[in-house]
Amino acid sequence: MAEIRDRLRFVIIMGLSLFLMSCGAVELMKLQIVDGGSYYEESQSTTVATQSINAPRGQIADYDGEWLVSNKSGLNVVFEKAFFPSDNSEINRIILTAVNILESEGVEWNDILPISTASPFEFDEDRESDSARLRTNIGVQAYGTAEDCMIAMSDIYGISDDYTDREKRIIAGVRYTMYVRDFSVSNQFTLAEDIPMSAAVQLKEFTGELDGLDIVEEAVRVNNVGDVVPHLIGTVGAISAEEYAELKDDGYALSDTLGKGGIESAMEDTLRGEKGTRTIEIKSGQVISDTVTEEAVPGNSIKLTIDSDYQRDVQTILENHIYWLQNQTSTRASGTSADAGAIVVLNAKTGALLAAATYPTYDLNDYIEDYASVAAGENAPLTNRAVSGMYRPGSTFKTVTAIAALNEGIIDRSYTVTCNGVYTYWENWSPKCTGSHGSINVITALRESCNIFFYEVGRITGIDTIADYASQLGLGEEMGLEIGRDVKKGFIATPESYMERQQTWQAGNVIQAAIGQADTYVTPLQMAAQAMTIGNKGTRYQTYMVDSIYDYGMENLISKTEPVVAAEIEDKTGYTFDTVIEGMREVAQFDEYTYPTAEDYYTDNYLLTDLPYDVAIKTGTPQITSSTDTGSAFIGFYPADDPEIAFSGFIEHGEYSKLMIKEIISAYYDEFYTIDKLSESKTGEEIAEELAGLGENEEE
Repeated sequence: MAEIRDRLRFVIIMGLSLFLMSCGAVELMKLQIVDGGSYYEESQSTTVATQSINAPRGQIADYDGEWLVSNKSGLNVVFEKAFFPSDNSEINRIILTAVNILESEGVEWNDILPISTASPFEFDEDRESDSARLRTNIGVQAYGTAEDCMIAMSDIYGISDDYTDREKRIIAGVRYTMYVRDFSVSNQFTLAEDIPMSAAVQLKEFTGELDGLDIVEEAVRVNNVGDVVPHLIGTVGAISAEEYAELKDDGYALSDTLGKGGIESAMEDTLRGEKGTRTIEIKSGQVISDTVTEEAVPGNSIKLTIDSDYQRDVQTILENHIYWLQNQTSTRASGTSADAGAIVVLNAKTGALLAAATYPTYDLNDYIEDYASVAAGENAPLTNRAVSGMYRPGSTFKTVTAIAALNEGIIDRSYTVTCNGVYTYWENWSPKCTGSHGSINVITALRESCNIFFYEVGRITGIDTIADYASQLGLGEEMGLEIGRDVKKGFIATPESYMERQQTWQAGNVIQAAIGQADTYVTPLQMAAQAMTIGNKGTRYQTYMVDSIYDYGMENLISKTEPVVAAEIEDKTGYTFDTVIEGMREVAQFDEYTYPTAEDYYTDNYLLTDLPYDVAIKTGTPQITSSTDTGSAFIGFYPADDPEIAFSGFIEHGEYSKLMIKEIISAYYDEFYTIDKLSESKTGEEIAEELAGLGENEEE
């Protein structure tokens, strides 16, 4: 009985096995014969991918057409995904081989990993957000260390333990950067830019061993004149994750670059150009065609209103003055703590920016090559004091108070105030003047810079009226300059501005505001606009620094900036501006101080009375942090009757800023007589010897 059951079980099992084998055979036959053609066709199908071709970025020229920023043809090392291996060990070998060649030639490669390059591994300082993003991207917990991240990346990227710690760091850095830059068939990865020919030759020798690596010729950004308005030019750099999130809908990729400040950023849409398209066909895992199907269109180029030569002259004037202050040999030396400053010059008839000097400054090429050193420079060289330095205007603001009071009929030309050196309106507070001027009118008060006169006029005029005219003159207002976000607005001392900053406004603040003290803070750019408006007798033009836009090679004009009137102050009396200008003329002709001796640098060449035409100016000595810590400021325009240029300047912790005015004007008319920059290696006595004969040399 048992034997019969066993035989029956065997027959059933064999039957089932034969049935299953038959089904398998039928299915195999179906796959091979019935559907075989379609599967073969699918294995041989073609994949088409498109890749963007970067357009050459538009160039930037000065007013004379000299290229400040241009492009050159450079050699870049790129990885192409379509030709790249998929095996981790092979990818890592290719990366390390390429980097070793680049390093032997002193070439840097793209690596954004925020981890030290040597073990024990640590996160880079001041890159907390990048470190947090790294942990998220590679799945490491929020408290994970740099070592934890390296272990995770070694696992993710299959980095062998046979590599040294430094080699692991190199591979991980490039692999992570490739990931962040979205390396794909549609998006190549640039390993290194603008490499020397010697490095290209070495890499070419290994072409057969470095699948997916290519040397391509692309446009490389060049700062030809890195020392001319670097703050206003700006730089370009890799797009950040935050920028990409905002710009991806505009056609930007994670591998793109864009402007990072100044004109490069503000005029991004103009400079960017239009990308081209490259079409790649892949069949059976092999690239069968690689075609440029749409050519890239270069960006448009920009011509600035700034002339490089004049900008350098003004920069030199500023630097020489500060250096001279620091190295005075006179027993009457003053302002020796000067350490920073700015000068702004505008075209009075248009509002065009002609020069914007700031000290200390830097070179764009140094900034790009060693940002950390430039950023750590003494007295904050990255601060653009010309357009974002916030200063009390001091007595230069007295022109505002005078215009407000005259134009509203509160005073007239004959109105006088008696100055006995002390203002006695309040019993418990008696602010003083710099002298005792007797009975004076507005013209004399401007010349003498009498505080008592403007205390009284400011009090009876009122802060609302003064602030309104200050705004119309450009103080505390948007200037219209193209680099908008980099330009500070400032503010005028008013009850409202005090409330915004949680300060208490008191009755006495109005008289301090009337002489440019209190908490009024404006920029040198705004002060130059104030001077321009006075010189134009009420017309303030919007400031600008883009003269025109051309096609890439600057052969065809696309657009030209036309002057725009930002404000128009009606002269209600018919003599308001003439009166203030008369007072400013007298300031230029009045020598209140005994200046340092000739051998201390300036000789007699500072005298404004020696100019062919009258100049109108107003000076100031605004407090910075205390009554003893002051700066030196000026505003002005030339010629006084029909100004071509308007200007302003500020020296932090310094003196005698007025002495620069003649040089600023002379430089504009190509009569600059101290063109050589004073060397910081020279002593005050050596400077004296060098400059003692300047007047005689000028005559020759």
